[in-house]
This record gives sequence, C-alpha cells and structure tokens, in this order.
Amino acid sequence: MTIRLANFEKGAKFDGDYGNALKAIQKRLRNIQVAHIVHKRPAIIVLEGWDAAGKGGIVKRLTAEWDPRYFEVWPIAAPTSDEKARHFLWRFWTRLPEAGDVNVFDRSWYGRVLVERVERFASEDEWRRGYAEINAFEKQQAENGATIVKLFVHITQKTQDRRLRARIENPWKRWKTGLEDYRNRARREDYLDAMHDMFARTHTEWAPWHVIDGNNKKAARIAALTAIADRLEANVSMTAPPLDPEVRRVARSALGDDQVAGANSP
Repeated sequence: MTIRLANFEKGAKFDGDYGNALKAIQKRLRNIQVAHIVHKRPAIIVLEGWDAAGKGGIVKRLTAEWDPRYFEVWPIAAPTSDEKARHFLWRFWTRLPEAGDVNVFDRSWYGRVLVERVERFASEDEWRRGYAEINAFEKQQAENGATIVKLFVHITQKTQDRRLRARIENPWKRWKTGLEDYRNRARREDYLDAMHDMFARTHTEWAPWHVIDGNNKKAARIAALTAIADRLEANVSMTAPPLDPEVRRVARSALGDDQVAGANSP
C-alpha cells in the first residue's frame, strides 16, 4: 500500500454535530476499554505527526472517559544518557502495556527513522536497520496478543505556521513551542522523504498505518478516535461478561430481586 501525505490535506470541516459525535465515540471507547480490561487484552496506540498537528488534543479526548488505572500515556522525548547506552528499543520495552491495559505513545520508536535519521542522531546503518527492527518488535507484540494502532497526523505547512504563530502570540501556549519546532520546520522536505519511506517499510498486516488529515482539529479528532475504536474493537470480544452467580445471590439478598433482575444487561 502506498501512502502519500499530499492526499490528506483537504482540511474539511466536521460534517455534523461535533459535541454529540464526540460524546458518542467516547462512550464507545469507554466500553472498548472495559472489554480490554475484562478480557485481559493489551493494546498499543502510537501517535506520530508534525509539530502542532494536534496529537495532544487527540490524546486528551481519547482518554477522557477511560479508567486511569488501566491506561498510560507516554510522551516520548529525547532519550536520556542511560537510554542512549542501550538499544534504541529498550526504553519502549519498559513502557509496554500489561494484560488489560492500553498504552498510548505520543511519539514513539519511529523517532529512529524520522528525527534521528533527518537530524543525523543515528548513523545511516542504524536508521536503515531500524525498519526491520521495528517491524520485528511490533510483530512480537502482536503475536503476544497486543493490538497495535498507528496514527500519523498530517498538516500542511500553512496550517503548521498558523498554529506555531498562535503559540508565540498566546503567553499560555508558549510553553508548547521551542527551537526544535523551527529546526524541524526548516527541513520539511527531508522529513517528508523520511515519512514516506517509513510508511513504505513499516505498513504491515499486524501494524498498519492510518493517516489523519489534521488540518481541521475537530474533524481530525473524530477521525482519529474512530480509527482507534474500529481497530481496537475488531480485536477484542465486545460481549459483556456474565455476572458472577455468587455476586448475584448476595446482591439479591442485599438489594432485593427487582433491583438485580437485569444485572446481566450491558
């Protein structure tokens, strides 16, 4: 499958009632999280994309209705000195979800073939070898029962510039920007080359890429949450578990038959 980011630049507004659509998809995601908990299925969600693409807003709305005991969000920054002394995947092995948990990576191991490639933090041999290492790593997680969802949030240069400008002008958004944003912006063509190579080499059956047009934030959020829900739901039983008979017996004694008559309903 060939992915070209230029095909995801329409920036169309969300067609519908955004508030209602958001509530509906968050309710669906809440049930999906419960299904992962009760069936002890792990899931890994990877979010990549341009600076100011809206990844944080997607994560915020993705997890809004989730039980915080069963998910973790990992914002991935530059590796520490201890992490640099080990294989680049080591720090991600330590952040993988336990059975029943959903872990979200805001940036990920794909830094090896993106920023580390473009900025020459990794040698050419290292980043070229990274494709096969990443595919093997993801396949291991899939074979161990984890569902992997990989989203790339794409925005045009025009959209990115508008959002970067807003971060400078608003004093309460300035903490979200820095020199790195502008270093990356200056090498957009190099990043585009790296991104298209990444899609071509790591779009696999067990961990496919989904590109989100991020030029309209509301439309992007609904599209991203829907893509996540669709893939997670396809890999876990959505049948609610029956009520434990002993719990039913005790509940009937404590609450009365009428109150627990429909206890098996979802």
